[in-house]
This record gives sequence, structure tokens and C-alpha cells, in this order.
Amino acid sequence: MSLLSRASRRSGIAVATGAAGCLTALSVVAPASAAPAPYTAERAPASQQEAAGLTPGQMLNRADSWLTADNGSPVPYSQTRTWSDGYRQDCSGYVSMTLGLSKPGPNTVGLAGSRELTTPIKLKNLKPGDLLIDADGSNTTRHVVIFEKWTDASHSAYSAYEQRGGHGTDHRVLDYGLGAGSEYKPYRPVKLSGVAP
Repeated sequence: MSLLSRASRRSGIAVATGAAGCLTALSVVAPASAAPAPYTAERAPASQQEAAGLTPGQMLNRADSWLTADNGSPVPYSQTRTWSDGYRQDCSGYVSMTLGLSKPGPNTVGLAGSRELTTPIKLKNLKPGDLLIDADGSNTTRHVVIFEKWTDASHSAYSAYEQRGGHGTDHRVLDYGLGAGSEYKPYRPVKLSGVAP
């Protein structure tokens, strides 16, 4: 009996070799109590799920990076061009960049409508990294901004990051979504949960 086959029988190691005799697979059988959940196409390993998550601080740091990315100036606004990182230079492309979504990024309707990307929340539950999205209208009226923090205890305004026409990347105080009947609705990015959809 070869050394490899003895090792296989003792520790539950299975080895497969390719036609060239190279090692192509190695699996270790562990007791059920110590075995991690099996990998399936629907569920990535926990380490990949954690890597897919994002903290609000990381997201806001990414948002901040476009304020000076154009040789010290904000990234210019465009619905048709992409920045050097591959993301569209409009509001939804900007948000996609901050979340590390697929390039060039979904539009505002996609951000608001996909439960794989965002979850509706109540306005009073806004936290850093949440989004306020107006998904109604046309490509000239829809918009999305990234909530950073309330400006005071009255919650009458907040600081936010946005990519806006005529200016580019901006960080300023806003009140979008705070008035009765506003078309801006609050959403939490799924990636901020720390688990990939």
C-alpha cells in the first residue's frame, strides 16, 4: 500500500489526479460537528460573503475619493461617460462605485427596485451609507444621494454625498426626502449588511 493511500484511509483525504498525473483536487473529510456549511452555487463560502460586505465607513471613504479624483477636483458629471475606474459618472454610477457594484452600475430605478441591491427603510432609521432615491420620472429628474449624518437633533437636514449635473461630485447639506409627499424614498444598501445577496 502506498504512502498516499495509507494517508487517505487514515485521515479521510481523497485525492483525484488528472490525465497528466497532476494533483487536481484535495478534500478533507472532517467530523460533521466541525464541517463548515457546504459550498453551493446559491451560497458562497462565509469568507466570500464577508468580503462582499461593506462598512458604512468604507462606503463613505469611497464616496469621498471622487471629490478630488480629477487632479484635485471633483469627478465631472456625465450620464454617458465612465470614469477611469469603470463607473458611469452620474448619480447612480457614483453610488454603484461606492458600493463596489458591477460596472458601469445600475441606474436609479435599478437601485430602488432590486431587493438584491437595496431594502426600503423608514426615514427615521437612516444611518450613514443609506440612500435617498427618487426613482420617478425621466433620466433628467431621477436622482440618488448618499446619507452621511443628520446636521442636528431636529433632523431637518443632513449631510450627503452626491454626483450632480452641472457640478460633479459634491458633499453638502440637503433636505431631499424630508418633506411630506417627497418622491425621495430611503433605502439601505444590502452590501452594508455584511452579507452578499
